[in-house]
Amino acid sequence: MAWFAREKPGMEEGSADGEKRIRTEGLWLKCESCGQIIWKKALDENLQCCPKCECHFRIDARTRLGILFDGAYEEFDSDLASGDPLRLDDAYRDKLATARQATGLSDALLSAAGALDGRRVHICAMEWKFMGGSMGAVVGEKITRAIERSANTRTPLVIVSASGGARMQEGTISLMQLAKISSALMRLDEARVPYISVLTDPTSGGVTASFAMLGDLNIGEPGALIGFAGPRVIEQTIRQKLPEGFQRSEFLLEHGFLDAVVKRSEMKSYIARSLRFFCD
Repeated sequence: MAWFAREKPGMEEGSADGEKRIRTEGLWLKCESCGQIIWKKALDENLQCCPKCECHFRIDARTRLGILFDGAYEEFDSDLASGDPLRLDDAYRDKLATARQATGLSDALLSAAGALDGRRVHICAMEWKFMGGSMGAVVGEKITRAIERSANTRTPLVIVSASGGARMQEGTISLMQLAKISSALMRLDEARVPYISVLTDPTSGGVTASFAMLGDLNIGEPGALIGFAGPRVIEQTIRQKLPEGFQRSEFLLEHGFLDAVVKRSEMKSYIARSLRFFCD
């Protein structure tokens, strides 16, 4: 008679000495800040923040929208996808295809509208996993359209940044988005519609140099790296040691570049209170 071992969820096959080992791969993570070993479920329940040191782990754009919106939301311009405007070799097109498959997005930004604490808002959330959240023609166009919708409907706008900056594979076309979005934000300001900018880890390059720092209210998440050039580049250029915490959100708040640093768990309520101040 043949005997077969019954499979049990979470158990490895028996070893030579008959031991059973519990499969733990993927169930535990190590905090990159304090070194604490964290149960993944506890991390999920804490909005991807370390329960010990409150280090804010990076989260994807769709998770971000789920945290900020009250429930269901309407997505815009999901069919817009980057081409190859500079007609580079296949390397760029392959990177785009890989990023789309990995994230399920057409490009590095989600644009949506829904209710935040009962108030209708437009929210754009950048996706770091899509080529470092880089801003090309599609990201610039989606943000500009979101700004125009906000102006036309007099609906507050929130943009959550997570980006390495302009997309170098699109050259000058990507740099043009800085002026394009900034011009649209000027029209939004003239329409007296509030714009709140949320800067997360990391926010750098052309994104920082344009819309990320142009909010009526600029909010950083704790510990977020925010700047134009990276700290290593700056140190190598000026040949000086940078201050402790340089370019982190707390440092920027202390030196007047941010209006507030807000925990992820408090971000929604903070934005809601801010919009009541701006709109009511």
